[in-house]
Amino acid sequence: MTTTLERPATAGTGGHGGNGSSCDRFLSFCLGEEEYALEILAVREIICLLDITPLPQTPHYVKGVINLRGRIIPVIELRAKFGLTSTPYTEQTCIIVVEVEDPASGDATQIGIIVDSVREVLDIARGQIDPTPSFGCSVPVQYLLGIGKVRSKVVILLSIRHVITAEDAARIAAAPAPCESAGDVQPASV
Repeated sequence: MTTTLERPATAGTGGHGGNGSSCDRFLSFCLGEEEYALEILAVREIICLLDITPLPQTPHYVKGVINLRGRIIPVIELRAKFGLTSTPYTEQTCIIVVEVEDPASGDATQIGIIVDSVREVLDIARGQIDPTPSFGCSVPVQYLLGIGKVRSKVVILLSIRHVITAEDAARIAAAPAPCESAGDVQPASV
């Protein structure tokens, strides 16, 4: 299962008014009973769980790398990053491939994040986004954009550039590569 998301014609930054719309778009997903969402512009695609090759000398939440159509993409487990209890993977477990930009260099890195399940694309009016509470959330406050009110539920809105910082991306990229036979990994296309 691979889902590629359609990009809007006018690029904006969710939550910051880049496209002149009064709504922002988010991809929602679940970790346990909690529903989270990421700005849709950071999401590149959604794929089923693939074989992950472990990397040595990486943080505990880095599960390894995948070969996605010839591109090597590091993968992190969001539950582990947030300090949540680990659970077995199911048929609904998937990888959301996101793009994280280094604000200093402007370089973008694609990273996969493992989530329990993907829900839907949400349009959330800016007036329906409340500031992050300073208590009662299982996720560190610096990772949050706010709390979105959608229909009769609340969705925790994440800032992917704070969840995966440029330093995290650089540390993951610098990890020693796994030993692969020459036929297993195709060179990345340019």
